[in-house]
Amino acid sequence: MFLLIFTVAVGSLLYYLFFHENPKSIPEGDGWWGASQPQDTEEDEKIHPFTIETSEEMIQDLHHRLDHTRFTPPLEGSKFHYGFNSTYLRKVVSYWRKDYDWKRQLDILNRFPHFRTRIEGISIHFVHVKPPRLPQGQIAVPLIMIHGWPGSFYEFYKIIPQLTDPASSGLSGETFEVICPSIPGYGFSEAPCKQGFNSIAAARVFCKLMRRLGFDRFYVQGGDWGALISTNMAQMKPENVKGIHLNFFPISRMGMKTLPSLFLGKYLPSLVGFTQTDIERMYPFVKRNVENLLKESGYMVIQGTKPDTPGCALNDSPVGLAAYILEKYSTWTCKDFRDLDDGGLTRKFSLDELLTNVMIYWVTGSITSSMRMYKENLRVSFWNRIDAKVGVYVPAGLAAFPNELMHVPLVWARMKYKKIVSFSYMSRGGHFAAFEEPELLAENLQQFVQTVEKSS
Repeated sequence: MFLLIFTVAVGSLLYYLFFHENPKSIPEGDGWWGASQPQDTEEDEKIHPFTIETSEEMIQDLHHRLDHTRFTPPLEGSKFHYGFNSTYLRKVVSYWRKDYDWKRQLDILNRFPHFRTRIEGISIHFVHVKPPRLPQGQIAVPLIMIHGWPGSFYEFYKIIPQLTDPASSGLSGETFEVICPSIPGYGFSEAPCKQGFNSIAAARVFCKLMRRLGFDRFYVQGGDWGALISTNMAQMKPENVKGIHLNFFPISRMGMKTLPSLFLGKYLPSLVGFTQTDIERMYPFVKRNVENLLKESGYMVIQGTKPDTPGCALNDSPVGLAAYILEKYSTWTCKDFRDLDDGGLTRKFSLDELLTNVMIYWVTGSITSSMRMYKENLRVSFWNRIDAKVGVYVPAGLAAFPNELMHVPLVWARMKYKKIVSFSYMSRGGHFAAFEEPELLAENLQQFVQTVEKSS
């Protein structure tokens, strides 16, 4: 009798894990994140042009704070293994204070059209770039690109021209109309005033934004939080999302389904669906993946539990803010950069580019509200979230960059993304794909969209 009960129980569990069909979409719902209540005010749905501006007093205050920074000497030979090396930080601060031209960077930031509109009680900022020219007979493809932390809409500034005017960049294929919003609580989007604003809420806001702009069918691209928000958009409104392209795609409900392939993959890769590239990027698993994740995930524990505490310090100290943010642009670009005295920061980026991203956080005072995204998303286990139980049934293009924090093989990605039309092992690049390798990402995105368009 016991054996019969045990057999039935195990069989039921295996059926649930491998064959159980979960819902194919998540409910859109609704929300309100403003200080007032919905009934207290009628929401202005107009779209307003916006220009990024700062006062001279703000810049003078920044310079005063930079001039009075207290540095702690680094340990001998520590490089970037203890975090941002303060010897190199002095050089960054010196450049920031003496050579960095914020007014010039403002002109660069404002070269694309910016807008704001109110959705669910808060002001949403976005960049909206239309093609300067369209080949005869071609229609621009709507594309929303979503950043993550500690990034911003500015990450897409190098890729936007390649998508909206591909011919001028030597690319062929579709011409895109690109929308790059700031996640609420980031940059120039207003921060939610109420608890609970997670990736699903952001997905709903951005779906509403695209509908407000007149797009019934569109593509979505993202990395980091932008990848999760993009995924949630596809799960929420599959009838509107024509395709989803990601450069970051961790699978939240792996567990029992991936353990067998993890143990067998190194020795019998073809049996579990691994390629040689998967083997090279994953093993030795503990050394290459688990150890690296442990080294790079301490920030997540802090921001996922008590984000406002470090936020107080970072919002008060521009140098602390720069060190905290730029350290991620070192180690998340390439983990080997920890072995360099300068963290390898200028191997992929200029100091102007890096500091401009920091300045977006500084002038908006948004570092604390941006970190709350971790608290809101981690308050419920990813295993138990509704989006973890729902697959993605729209066409998906996945770009696996070699220096990403963790490699996810195609066979694992298929557990979440049910209609993968392209899976690409990228030749170089890390976590900040659009910022690091705009040409590679633009070309891969073009190929994905062309494939979907031909099949539709």
